Amino acid sequence: METTVLFKIEKGCIQYQNKRLFQELDFTIRQGETWALTGDSGSGKTSLLKALAGHLPITGGKWEAAFFESLKKSGNIPKDPLFSWRNLVSFIDARHRFTNLSHTNTFYYQQRYNSCDAEDAPTVSEMLNQEGSQPAWFGWTVENVIAVCRLEKLLDKQVILLSNGETRRLLIGLALLKNPALLLLDNPTAGLDRLTRIGFEQLLARIIASGIHVVMSLSHHELPASITHIAQLKNGRIQTISTREQYRQVMEKKQTESSHKMLLDSWLKLGRFAEFDEIVEIQSGRVQYGNRIILDNINWKIAKGERWSISGHNGAGKSTLISLITGDNPQAYANNIKLFGRKRGSGESIWEIKKKIGFVSPELFQYFPQETTVAQAVESGLYDTIGLYRTPVMENESLILAVMNALGIGDYAMNRLQQVATSVQRLTLIARALVKYPPLLILDEPCQGLDPNQTEQIKHLIDELCRQTHISLIYVSHYADEIPASVNRQLVLENGKMVTFQDT
Repeated sequence: METTVLFKIEKGCIQYQNKRLFQELDFTIRQGETWALTGDSGSGKTSLLKALAGHLPITGGKWEAAFFESLKKSGNIPKDPLFSWRNLVSFIDARHRFTNLSHTNTFYYQQRYNSCDAEDAPTVSEMLNQEGSQPAWFGWTVENVIAVCRLEKLLDKQVILLSNGETRRLLIGLALLKNPALLLLDNPTAGLDRLTRIGFEQLLARIIASGIHVVMSLSHHELPASITHIAQLKNGRIQTISTREQYRQVMEKKQTESSHKMLLDSWLKLGRFAEFDEIVEIQSGRVQYGNRIILDNINWKIAKGERWSISGHNGAGKSTLISLITGDNPQAYANNIKLFGRKRGSGESIWEIKKKIGFVSPELFQYFPQETTVAQAVESGLYDTIGLYRTPVMENESLILAVMNALGIGDYAMNRLQQVATSVQRLTLIARALVKYPPLLILDEPCQGLDPNQTEQIKHLIDELCRQTHISLIYVSHYADEIPASVNRQLVLENGKMVTFQDT
């Protein structure tokens, strides 16, 4: 017996700004199916999700959101003529769209560390109650969302202060409050620690059990148990469609070794890394907002050429610890910190500090201006600005192109960030961190949004960089297999305190 069709595209075309992303597209979602979209970065996963959400037009061929007609006949949705199928679809993008309390401005990068400005952000409770006015035909009320998404302890917290994992839980909760028939998730497990990923699997099972159908983009090695079907994409086409069992058998036979040829040497010849015997020293480090202690009694020292990993659960204090080093947290100046052999607050400017640090983080990705070109974004690393606010300098061109080529993004130099795949944006910010030859490189979840081959490429580049130079490294990841082999020291945080401090 034929299973009920919920959404169907036949010979469809998806395009954006006169660029054809998909053509001759056939894709069908049926009752009881949960889909994962996999494929190399730039293969079209996000574009397909946006088309299913109604954010990109589907032209040519034919398509239908059959689930909407079914719900209309049942009488379970409003009879308002302005209520369309799009009202029954929730899409969670890789970038959040939070605004301040007056809804006049989006957030800026350092805002989460400035207590006065952070107060201009709504709390988790305020956002949930604002969204929770939708009819709960799938049973998702504010109370249910708070319990299932484990938001109880976050209700009074400003959204700008949430960790990466906490933000994702909130975004899923907000999406569920729309009680959508179709929930679309773009790489939802990126940046989540091991326990939170387990929690996501449990949450996903609850969502599906409530009657909501789910389509998500994922890395091929991260398929939750609830996934029933997988579509592999390549160059704007669905290459294969398989059940979970068929996909597992194929992947067991597939070779996954990467053969990327790095162009690192040509970039290294164009400049040199400054060297300092002492890189970072923090004594009795502490960060506190009101009664809430974020970091407590941190004692940590990094010498020249040491390569450290920082790990810990979402909200453990990793990003806050890094913000003390980069100077983005105002409380850095209330702590006893030495950088590059000089005590912080002894007369150096924030720009003198940043000049010696190359930095990448998921938060930086969130707030980087999308109208900037890829080359301009890389060049901004020479001036430590989030975006390029001066005329590009011709003398920098060969240096910028060399570091971009080392990361495999040289062909995208003139494209705007909003026009390229998420993976290219991520690689652009890594190039931005490297372009000034920093003696300290801080990579916070650098492989988020990258496919397995690109992740191997980044690991290889970092290992080669560490082999040829005395660069010091801080590397943050929730995935042990993403950490380069050159990382040989480990710091583990738990609830703001150091619990492990060892060689690996």
